[in-house]
Amino acid sequence: MPDKPGTLYGLGVGPGDPDLITVKALEILRRVSNIFAASSTKNHYSLAQNIVRKHLPNAHVERMAFPMTRDKAVLEPAWEKGARRVLQVLDSGNDAAFVTLGDPLTYSTFCYLLRTVKTISPGTEVVTVPGVTSYHAAAAASNTPLTEGEESFHLISGAMGGSQLRKIIETSDNVVMLKTYRHFENIYQALEELDLLDRAVCISRCGLDGETVVGNIRSLRGKEMPYLSLIIIKRKGIHL
Repeated sequence: MPDKPGTLYGLGVGPGDPDLITVKALEILRRVSNIFAASSTKNHYSLAQNIVRKHLPNAHVERMAFPMTRDKAVLEPAWEKGARRVLQVLDSGNDAAFVTLGDPLTYSTFCYLLRTVKTISPGTEVVTVPGVTSYHAAAAASNTPLTEGEESFHLISGAMGGSQLRKIIETSDNVVMLKTYRHFENIYQALEELDLLDRAVCISRCGLDGETVVGNIRSLRGKEMPYLSLIIIKRKGIHL
């Protein structure tokens, strides 16, 4: 048995553009023995893995399958399986890194892995390295200030449509809505009801091939949105 278990590193590798990975994350990736990346059980593709390989072509990245579902009866066994695999590496005395798009603690699979690892083995040493988020990259791509002066800012999910936007819009000056692709039509309706269509910009595939920045949200009605799409909403208006 090793004298000391390894450390788990949660690494944000940026929103998609390989050049937006941090120096610190890259340094850690160069020295850990095992690298893990989440992937859907529906495919074997991992954008985070591709970012790692852009910088470290020979790195072995082990994909960790997580079902795309909200059913905890399905999710929790997958989280536990992944956590036990990571702990197997750490218990051998080796360090491991889990890479994730954006920031590891913002709408990230790493949150679930971290919680499960700590539940199984509370003493496990975990170091989290922040990453550039999709909405910061999108704000830069569209030259849209997220907050100014004493303004407020909300980050919400559009995974269930426009319901969250309707709840918080009266108390926020600026809103970023992630996960907008699946229920975009419902989100569009919410923007229309709230008279926000002219105060929003939609950014898709930020930092990747096919990136689009659309200030005229009306032009997107009825269209199928890319998976990586978000909307920035400013109650005082968008200025592109």
